Amino acid sequence: MPEKLKDILFPLEKVKLFADILTEVYPGFNSTGFVNTVCDEKWGQRELKEKMRHTTLSLHQFLPKDFPKTVEILKALVPKVTGFEAIVLPDYIEVYGMGYWDISLPALGELTKCGSSEFAVRPFLNKDLEGAMKFMDRWADDKDFKVRRFASEGCRPRLPWGMGVPALKNDPALILPVLEKLKNDPEEFVRKSVANNLNDISKDHPNLVLDICERWQGNSKETDWIVKHACRTLLKQGNKRAMLLFGFANPDKMQIENLKFTNLTPKIGDEIYFSFDFKLETENKQKVRMEYIIHFVKSSGKTSPKVFQMKEVEMKPGIYPVSKKHSFKNLSTRKHFVGEHKFEIVVNGEVKADATIQLI
Repeated sequence: MPEKLKDILFPLEKVKLFADILTEVYPGFNSTGFVNTVCDEKWGQRELKEKMRHTTLSLHQFLPKDFPKTVEILKALVPKVTGFEAIVLPDYIEVYGMGYWDISLPALGELTKCGSSEFAVRPFLNKDLEGAMKFMDRWADDKDFKVRRFASEGCRPRLPWGMGVPALKNDPALILPVLEKLKNDPEEFVRKSVANNLNDISKDHPNLVLDICERWQGNSKETDWIVKHACRTLLKQGNKRAMLLFGFANPDKMQIENLKFTNLTPKIGDEIYFSFDFKLETENKQKVRMEYIIHFVKSSGKTSPKVFQMKEVEMKPGIYPVSKKHSFKNLSTRKHFVGEHKFEIVVNGEVKADATIQLI
């Protein structure tokens, strides 16, 4: 069985190592007391976020109660720590630094250099959006690419596993100047965050993102990469404006024929194969984006669609045989449930064929 992330990031030996490093920068630190407090009888039962917060609360017991002094100790750790320890440091600022705005925000910018402060900054955004976004804008100009990435990642409207910031979902206007600064960043790590931020925005403001992408497209290879990845959700949704942006023509003269399956009543854990003929009846070559969608049954009995990309290619007129395999094995990211699963073939954003798979 694969080792869980909570055990990879928070093993006992890393807690001990963290204590030793803390003692180097803060000689009065009670490393034994800290390790014993962190690794209590419930340590192995705690999930990832619970372990992080428990470590933060335990750390507070052994650091100075003078917050500005403690921040200096934490910042001194930046060149020395990675991984588990680097997750805890911003969390400490989140928990104990909300009343020290002018100390805490700069500290998050410093601590992100050894880990990432994107989760810790969320409460500050909720407390004073305009004030916190001024720091984000400043960080977008930082010489350290990890800080520049934090400028974008920290203000994502739909940051995975992060606290929600409703004001950014409702109106992302304050995010846009940050993304403009970073759109040609030399680091792919930063550009990927810009694309993810725009993809988040597209789920609530599709036309705004398309306006930006139409303006950015063709500016540079960096912006072209961002534009494509920023529009991935819109393309999966079959958004016609997004399709046209990337040259995917109207699919009226694109057809799916002879859709066949090796098994329409598979068991959970089975693999199935499906095949069909793709018919392109245009006079000239066309860019074709081909996907299939399975509407998976959830534990509640309701269904949720999942889009799987098959190919994205320029094709000449003609008839092309296509085949594909799909597995119904349970994954860490997807558990299957018995029931009726709707299956669809999508070409350039339009459903061209469908079937029903009865998972048993």
